[in-house]
Amino acid sequence: MHELLDVVNEILPTGKPRYLMGVGTPANILEAIERGVDMMDCVMPTRNGRNGMLFTRHGIMNMRNKKWADDFTPIQEDGPSMVDHVYSKAYLRHLFVSQELLAMQIASIHNLAFYLWLVGEARKHIIAGDFKPWKDEMIVNVTRRL
Repeated sequence: MHELLDVVNEILPTGKPRYLMGVGTPANILEAIERGVDMMDCVMPTRNGRNGMLFTRHGIMNMRNKKWADDFTPIQEDGPSMVDHVYSKAYLRHLFVSQELLAMQIASIHNLAFYLWLVGEARKHIIAGDFKPWKDEMIVNVTRRL
């Protein structure tokens, strides 16, 4: 994908918005932003959330894993969403294991809030002029399996 973006960027006129459809992991979004993509959409935050995968600034959490069964800490203590602070990892895991629809809602809300936070932070770092080092550090974090 990255190589294709580089090729397309040579063809597209400068100064025009660039839209990337259906690209979705946090790492891919950051790579696309670095290559000049202005807009993107994807179903990954909600689709993966509905299947128990949470994206965080510290890494990826599979809420079906047994390791979360006794973790009563918030979903993400420094998370951008209300659900991060109200619900615990253990409770969210219980909801997924019990196949409660609330689990999918909580995970989707969390992931959408995380994606909004991620692109908002990217914008701040672009303006500050330190996007590249921040992005490189974030890619290591957001691709880590917790």
